[in-house]
Amino acid sequence: MFEKIKQFEDALVEFTGAPYAVMTDCCTHAIELCLRYDQIQECEFTPYTYLSIPMLMHKLGIKYAYSDHAWQRWVGEYPFLNTRIWDSARRLERNMHRAGTMQCLSFGHDKPLHIGRGGAIILDDKMAYDAIIRMRYDGRDLNIKPWIAQQEFRVGYHYKPTPEEAVRGLALLEGIKEHCPEPRHVDYADLRTITIKD
Repeated sequence: MFEKIKQFEDALVEFTGAPYAVMTDCCTHAIELCLRYDQIQECEFTPYTYLSIPMLMHKLGIKYAYSDHAWQRWVGEYPFLNTRIWDSARRLERNMHRAGTMQCLSFGHDKPLHIGRGGAIILDDKMAYDAIIRMRYDGRDLNIKPWIAQQEFRVGYHYKPTPEEAVRGLALLEGIKEHCPEPRHVDYADLRTITIKD
C-alpha cells in the first residue's frame, strides 16, 4: 500500500530537486502539518487565496494578518511571511525547490498536476521530514508492522493519500516532465471582505 505513495514521493523529489517529499490528502493539510511542526503562532499572507487558509488559521488558533504587498496577487505560489512555509498550490516545475523552505503543493482541480485531490510538501529538513511523515499517518512509524506493535505514538492526523492517487500522480507527472505548464495568475476573492466567526 505505501510502496506506491513512496514511489510518487520519490518521483517528486527527482522532479522538483527537493531532498524529501511527503504526499498528503490535500494541500491545506500539507500546510497544516508544516504549521503544526514549526509551531507557528502568527503569520501574514495574501488576502487573495482560497478560503481554507484563514479557516485553517482559526482551527489552529494562529493569529494572522493579510499582507498588503505588490506580490499579494500571486502567480504559482506565495509565502506565509515570518515562516519558511509556502503555499505552492499552483506551481509545479522542474527544480522548483527553494532551499530552507517547506513548499506545499496541490493536486486538486485546475492545478498543474490534477490528480483530483491531494497535496505534498517538498522540503530539505530531515528532522521535519521524519516528523511530518509520521504526523501524516496517525503518528505511525510505517516501518513497524502491524501498527499495534508500535508502543509509543506522537499525535498524528489521518491525512494520508490513497495508493490510487499516487499511481495517477506518477502517470500524470510523466507527462509534465515533457511539458511543464507555466504558473498563471488566478483571480481569488479578496478575503478581507468576509468575516469568519467561531
